[in-house]
Amino acid sequence: MALSDCLVVEDNAGVRTLTMHRPEAYNSLTVELKEALRDALADTAADAAIRAVVLTGSGKAFCAGQDLKEHIGLLNAGDPAPFETVRRHYSPIVQTLARMDKPVIAAVNGTAAGAGAAFAYAADLRIAAESAKFLMAFANVGLGPDSGASWTLQRLVGFGKAMELMLLAKPVDAAAAAELGLVNQVVADEEVLGTAQELAARLAAGPTAAYAKIKQTLHGAADAELDEALELEAQAQAALGRTADHAEAVDAFVAKRAAQFTGS
Repeated sequence: MALSDCLVVEDNAGVRTLTMHRPEAYNSLTVELKEALRDALADTAADAAIRAVVLTGSGKAFCAGQDLKEHIGLLNAGDPAPFETVRRHYSPIVQTLARMDKPVIAAVNGTAAGAGAAFAYAADLRIAAESAKFLMAFANVGLGPDSGASWTLQRLVGFGKAMELMLLAKPVDAAAAAELGLVNQVVADEEVLGTAQELAARLAAGPTAAYAKIKQTLHGAADAELDEALELEAQAQAALGRTADHAEAVDAFVAKRAAQFTGS
């Protein structure tokens, strides 16, 4: 189904695929697309029937970042929208991508620039097409990072490399992205979405309550001292030890059968 003309939402066996759909403009982000994506992600996070998520773009690009034509038009018109979009759109999108209690996979099918690249960085896993390219283009337009890129990128590639990519606006192709640890897997262009959806289906059939706690503890530990991280782990394990999924996994292991997870 199409939530709007610029965002397509498809559900299949617990996996929701969100496709940014402005192929003629490399899926650049207008107010309409940002609001559609923000709202769709919020709905997805709250929908218990959805157990894994794939984010991708249509056509030759994943997402080229802010639509600068719309941006310039709004600036010239004296519209305050450009100065509000980080708090109204970009930050909520990235918060939901990173924090929702289900795995999120970015299927990066081409160029991912600016906020578009940052959306991919905020996903839990990234599958890149051979033609994919990542570009922190903010400095090229006289701006600093947004959409969480200052937080996510350095956690993926380290502080020094993140600074280099930001200051020099240096493009990173798929092969280099794999070397840097920026992506988890590189596949042929025609396989990127299918590979991401297959992985999402595997995760959707898994212990999603545990995946949620894994996300929470990793995010919490990223800024914590060791003792705080240990306490986060202890809290998560105490909660997960009481879940039906844990009981099922242990029983299946002893019985030498495949576990059937329900996310509870």
